[in-house]
Amino acid sequence: MSAFRKQTLGEFIIENQKSFQYSSGELSKLINAIRLAAKVVNHEVNKAGLVDIIGTSGETNIQGENQQKLDVFANEKFIQTLTNREIVCGIASEEEDSFISINSSDENHQNKYVVLIDPLDGSSNIDVNVSVGTIFSIYRRVTPVGTPVTIEDFLQPGNQQVAAGYVVYGTSTMIVYTTGDGVNGFTLNPALGTFYLSHPNMKFPENGKIYSVNEGNYVHFHQGVKDFIKYCQMEEEDRPYTSRYIGSLVSDFHRNMIKGGIYMYPKSSLTGNGKLRLLYECNPMAFIAEQANGIAIGGKTRILDIQPTELHQRVPFFCGSRKMVEKLQEFLDKYQ
Repeated sequence: MSAFRKQTLGEFIIENQKSFQYSSGELSKLINAIRLAAKVVNHEVNKAGLVDIIGTSGETNIQGENQQKLDVFANEKFIQTLTNREIVCGIASEEEDSFISINSSDENHQNKYVVLIDPLDGSSNIDVNVSVGTIFSIYRRVTPVGTPVTIEDFLQPGNQQVAAGYVVYGTSTMIVYTTGDGVNGFTLNPALGTFYLSHPNMKFPENGKIYSVNEGNYVHFHQGVKDFIKYCQMEEEDRPYTSRYIGSLVSDFHRNMIKGGIYMYPKSSLTGNGKLRLLYECNPMAFIAEQANGIAIGGKTRILDIQPTELHQRVPFFCGSRKMVEKLQEFLDKYQ
């Protein structure tokens, strides 16, 4: 079937709106706003190297990391688009110190959703032309509608998410998202500026042959993780597995979901609880993983059951094909 005859993202949102438990149309507008911002960011990502958009901005974010120019651009575009559409009451971004409360021009402000976003995951790879992405997470607010949002609206466990997804800016640009009813992927036709349904009902294979971890930090890992890595490298049964690590969570996760594999960013003596943020990266990816027949854990704990305590909280993160994560769990349990 040609791309011109495939269902568009807009058509898919409208057709499936009734399957969402809150079918007021707000969530549909919200995902459409993310789609628009993603197209703008995609255009800029694809110009990297031709214009002065690569390299550091000279600023650092709340985590003390150097911000890339594209980090700043993507952050501004997503916040601007979501704010201008007046469909959310609050935004939290990995690039911002605190959350942003959004006031509507309508005095009877009735917006019910907050968005947490990693505007440009893996942006340190921009200078070397490696795939990067955007990760987003959507919740219904818990404070009274019509009042300013508070930190409580953002510090919700991942099992309260109503939608989550990511955009991968690679050889083709894709939006992959879930509203709790399976996972679907849409690929951008750059000639038309339209996303088409290209990967319906995405699922992790039950098992896989890829493990993704920064093995350069091996010596600093928990012993259970070390033992699992050695297990992956053994020559027996269907092993050794293949080691594939891009260093961009979106890209590594996307490949593993399609081909079968496990992604690991454990705690270590170097990074403490790891590098990944619970609210902006782990929760949305865990929601997608579980909706795609995968598993996501932080050790003994299911990622989606962790109660957040701060906006930029970091946690260990393991996710992927069910049997691979279960095998990892066996090794972790020996030392816990």
